[in-house]
Amino acid sequence: MGAVVELLGRRRGQMIDMQGVGAEGTTLLKYKIPTRGLLGLRNAILTASRGTAILNTIFDSYGPWAGDIVTRDQGSLVAFEDGSSTSYAIASSQERGQMFIGPGIEVYKGQIVGIHQRPGDLSLNVCKKKAATNVRSNKEQTVVLDTPLDYSLDDCIEYIQEDELVEVTPSSIRMCKNPKFAAAKKSR
Repeated sequence: MGAVVELLGRRRGQMIDMQGVGAEGTTLLKYKIPTRGLLGLRNAILTASRGTAILNTIFDSYGPWAGDIVTRDQGSLVAFEDGSSTSYAIASSQERGQMFIGPGIEVYKGQIVGIHQRPGDLSLNVCKKKAATNVRSNKEQTVVLDTPLDYSLDDCIEYIQEDELVEVTPSSIRMCKNPKFAAAKKSR
């Protein structure tokens, strides 16, 4: 229960009531939390409670701004070149974090292609091709790639930060850095 209380506190939740319910040690927690704090909360609570929590939400009222809500600690892996992703580039990129794309996917500059394992964003080239110099002397190497993460629209909305956008087309859902936000940041 402590992990759930900590999680709700980080999302600016205010505890209203806490009651013991039933004989098996079930606890009922009532919180007032901003709607921004609810994005992605269901998965986070199920993870923190090891699948034993039940979450129910209802709109209470409009309130003053509760402050910044930090939803993730990791940064994003961002493509810095247009083109088609290659297995060679993805193999070296997945050492830096989990990827959203596989080989042969068209990417564009500023597109988010993965989750960085550290705080802060990292630009990388997922379109890099293996150099073909001295081909006969090198043995062909088998590239083993992790399965890319498949994010739904809800997952993408939960994932993005204030400087990121979700792009929805009939064939795909992509995330990218907001170029207007980057331009405003440079002018400061």
